[in-house]
Parts: sequence; C-alpha cells; structure tokens
Amino acid sequence: MRLSGKRVLFISYNGMLEPLGQSQVIPYLQELSKRGVEFTLFSFEQSYAFTIEGAQQTSELKRELAQHGIDWRWLRYHKSPSLPATMFDVLHGTRVAKQILNDKPYHLVHARSHIPAMIALSLKRWCGVKILFDLRGLMAEEYVDAGHWNEWGLRYRLTKQLEARIFADADAVVTLTEKIWPVIRDWDGLRNRKLAHEVVPCCADLDRFNFSEEARREKRDELRIAANQNVLVYSGSIGGWYLIDEMAELFCSLIRNGDDWHFLWLTRASPVLIHAVMRKRGVKADRYSIVEASPAAVPAYLSAADAAVAFYKPALSRLATSPVKVAEYLACGLPIVLNAGIGDSEELINREAVGALVHDFIEAEYASAAKSLEKFIAARTDTRKRSRAVAERLFDLESVGGARYAKLYEQLLADANLRNDVT
Repeated sequence: MRLSGKRVLFISYNGMLEPLGQSQVIPYLQELSKRGVEFTLFSFEQSYAFTIEGAQQTSELKRELAQHGIDWRWLRYHKSPSLPATMFDVLHGTRVAKQILNDKPYHLVHARSHIPAMIALSLKRWCGVKILFDLRGLMAEEYVDAGHWNEWGLRYRLTKQLEARIFADADAVVTLTEKIWPVIRDWDGLRNRKLAHEVVPCCADLDRFNFSEEARREKRDELRIAANQNVLVYSGSIGGWYLIDEMAELFCSLIRNGDDWHFLWLTRASPVLIHAVMRKRGVKADRYSIVEASPAAVPAYLSAADAAVAFYKPALSRLATSPVKVAEYLACGLPIVLNAGIGDSEELINREAVGALVHDFIEAEYASAAKSLEKFIAARTDTRKRSRAVAERLFDLESVGGARYAKLYEQLLADANLRNDVT
C-alpha cells in the first residue's frame, strides 16, 4: 500500500534545533515524506529557539522542512518547576494540537515519547484519531534509576497511571529494542491486548556517517596524533547515565596492555569533569583530547579513531535503550566496547562480532576488552568492512528505520479514515 496522501501529526517533546531532533526526528520524517506521507511536525523548543539567532534558525529550518512537504509548528518548552511546567506544556500542547486537527483532517497521531502521548491520548478521546506510541524509553523507571524519583512518589505513580492509559488506547507501539518488549508486554494497558508493534532502533544517516581516509588524516593532524597511535573515541553526553570513570578505566587498561593510545572525547559538555577523571588516573594531558564538535563534524572525527566505547549505568530502564552513537560508530567502521544490559548490546556484540562486551566494571573485564580490540585493530581493514556492513544491515536510516516505520504506517493506515469529526 502506498502512503500517498496520508496525513500524520507528529508530536515531539524534543526540539528540532536540538541534536536529537536533528538526528532522530527530521531524517525519519523526510524519509517517510518520500513515501507520500503528509506531515505536520509539532515540537517543543528550548528557550534558545526564541532568541534572535534561534528565531533565524527556526525560520530557515521551517523553509527547509516545507521543501520536503513537512509543515512545522512549535511551542516553547518549559522546564521548571518540573511537574507544573510539564503539565502546562501538555495542556497548552493539547489546545494547539486540537486547533491543528481542526484546520485539516488527519489519519494518525505519531507521539514520540510519553509527554506527546499524553497529548495524543486527549486527541483520541476527543475525535477518535489513531495513535502510534513511539516509546523512546521507560520514563518513570529512568527517573527512579537515575535517583531523581522514588517508586512510591507522586510523580512516579502519576506517570505509571498515565502510561497505562496510553498503552490501553494506543493502536501501535514502537520500541527501540527487542529486549524490552517481552518485559512490558504484560504491563497494565498492554496485558492481553492485540496491537501492532515494531522494533525501530536508533539509526544513522549512512550517507553522512562513513569512514573517510582524508578526514582521518586531517583530524589526526589537527589533534597531533601520530600515525602509529591508536585512538579510542567516546561521542556524546557525559555524567549521569554515561559512566566516564569506567570509560577512563578502560583507556588505562588499553595503555597497560602495551599499545600507544589516545582518548578522544567528543562532547559539548564542560571539559572540567573529564580533566578531573583523567588526572585522577594519572593520564597526561597529551594522551587525550576534548573536542566540542558540531554534529556535521562528528563523522570526520570518528574517522580519526580506531575503536569506540559507550558505557551506561545498568538498570531496568536501560533495556529500552538504543544508543544512536552505536549506529554512528559502526557506520564509520569502528569496533565497539559496550557494557552488558544495555538494550540489545549483548546480541549485537556476540552475534555480529563487532567489538567487546564488558559484563562487570573490573580490571579483568577491561583487560579482556583491550585484548579483543588489539585483534580488531590488527585486522583494521576487515574490521571496518564488517562494522560498516552491520550498520548497513541493522541501523540504516532508509532501509531499516524508514522501512519499518513505513510498514507500521501501512498497517495502521490501511483502514484509517480522516479524523476531525469532533463534536
């Protein structure tokens, strides 16, 4: 079935000027637009979008999206005080979304995560429009696992009650991992229900993320890295879920293994914490670099590396995690060190042989991972080909992400009528 002429309201609580919006929302919508879907994108933007510079960027992005047939609307995101701010965004967002549905009829509301799903829930009860709940993570469990909420607190209980209502009314659910679906399938709202489900991991634009020999030379010259020196890279946020102490320990184990290594941190976060972590372990300043790379520059810096790492705090909520950095690492031909218990990481490493798995954050595990990386780097050309092939098969934005969303859309929209018949 073609999707031509099908209208979808896509609601995102992440802003389109943010990295996640740029990498995990817009490319998917552009891909599905090629298949004929007519989108209205409704997002919540950070305060920066309402500055003079930010307003210019939003205007440029709105024009760019319009060229793909995507109509973009946005509201200001409110952060604090947390619960009242979120409820204000839900109420304001619901009012604006109803106006959008009044302007023209829609077949489907695609809600990216819990807060947009609360808005979608109101829309379904208002006019009966179908809902796709795109579960980006276990919201309540994430806050508990991070130590921000307790499971007996009001915010946790309210979130779980609303989640159960969303599950009960959703026409389809997307999860990021295979691992989490059997866990939540018996939760309130999903138990004994028959509904469409699809696993769509965080994918990468493989036209952007690929290995470049020229970029490798340029970036290694820029960072003053010798030709015979290996580079371990970490790309993304630090602190919180991201275990930089443990990643630094892995780096030290690589050094103790006898090879010459350099640690490249690609992050927009303050470098103070990284400096402290490295100094604590006696790592000299010339053995690591901290680069605040723009999203466009990240593939070039990944080309300069020889291996990549991503360690996360293990917890129940992490079973629902599909780190986009993993797709980007593989697309650039890198072997990866991951820790067990993070989404489908164990299956990826064990089945595809694209890196090493750390089960416990202890020296023996780091040493084992170091020896594994040594073998991957010794066969660097084959390693790059294998990692890239896995990225193409499992994490390609077009053939995996776009295709799976399109399949689910076709299933949902096969018998969907345009809905704006409100009373």
